[in-house]
Amino acid sequence: MKKSLYIGVMSGTSLDGIDISLCAISKSSFKVVASKEYPFDEELKTIILKVISTNMTLKEFGEIDYRLGIMYAEAIRKFLKEFSLNTQNIIAIGLHGQTLWHEPKSNYPFSLQAGNASLVAKQTGIDVVSDFRSGDIALGGQGAPFAPVFHKEMFSSLGEKIAILNLGGIANLTILQGGMLGYDVGPANMLLDIWVQKNKNKKFDKGSKWARDGKVDFGLLSRLLDEEFFSKSAPKSTGRELFSEEWLELKLAGSTAKPQDIQRTLLELSISVIAKEVKKYDIELLLACGGGANNEYFIELLAQKLDKIKVGTTDEFGVSGDFMEAMAFAYFAYKRMRNEELHLKNITGASRNGILGAVYAAN
Repeated sequence: MKKSLYIGVMSGTSLDGIDISLCAISKSSFKVVASKEYPFDEELKTIILKVISTNMTLKEFGEIDYRLGIMYAEAIRKFLKEFSLNTQNIIAIGLHGQTLWHEPKSNYPFSLQAGNASLVAKQTGIDVVSDFRSGDIALGGQGAPFAPVFHKEMFSSLGEKIAILNLGGIANLTILQGGMLGYDVGPANMLLDIWVQKNKNKKFDKGSKWARDGKVDFGLLSRLLDEEFFSKSAPKSTGRELFSEEWLELKLAGSTAKPQDIQRTLLELSISVIAKEVKKYDIELLLACGGGANNEYFIELLAQKLDKIKVGTTDEFGVSGDFMEAMAFAYFAYKRMRNEELHLKNITGASRNGILGAVYAAN
């Protein structure tokens, strides 16, 4: 079957960039043609983080939605120009959008992503597939995570005793044993980024350089681990609506720990919850992807806790960890344009698998 070109676009919970991947996809093959990261609008990032932690007006939501759409469209147009791409050759764009709030277990469950897919379609001249999560939630699912479906597509040939760990703002784990299982584990970089931004005015603690100077405060670690989410069984998903600056401030109340000791303890929190989950399964190889996979100290400490389990990265097997999620949404756009179901029910708890994503026409 002839390959078709799809673009995947992703900006995650860390709001640290816009990842774009162009992929050639057919029923029997998947090939990345080009990938690049573009900067996230810093002013818009500040506004988003502020409104997530306070009350947002409808006017603020509408403006954020429109500004995100402009930002995505501009990044995609730069990508098209840089790689000399003809829009007529691209079937569709898979756009996740920026999650503002995720609450799939309330009386009225929802997951809110902004990014004005109609505007992106009109400004790029390419059909856009977006609003993926709401269809799964309509079927009783969590609406996340989606990545395990793509992980299975890319790594099932390596056998069943393998797991994929995505280290973004949130850590999510994919288990390929017995078919497929995937769920959010807890914070990966999110709390670390919040604390280093607050204390060092840096976007992130590169290579955990600051955390290395600190010591684990085990009393504080115990308080951090005292969170209901960690004891819940899958399916489960989470985000900034739980693991926020406010959550961290409550846990830190009364603490006299030095700032660098808190950073090291937050790192220990991420590693501890991940290791606990991985050890539940008969895993021989754990492959990390996402921004955290580039943090050698993070990976080193995780490997120490996992003892006999080999820890590596997806890049070692030819799949870019930095662009994994962008690639995934190119794949999801491919599935939607072919009216094919995403097999998510075992991951999200949906009543059945469904065709997910809404198509926004360019014409």
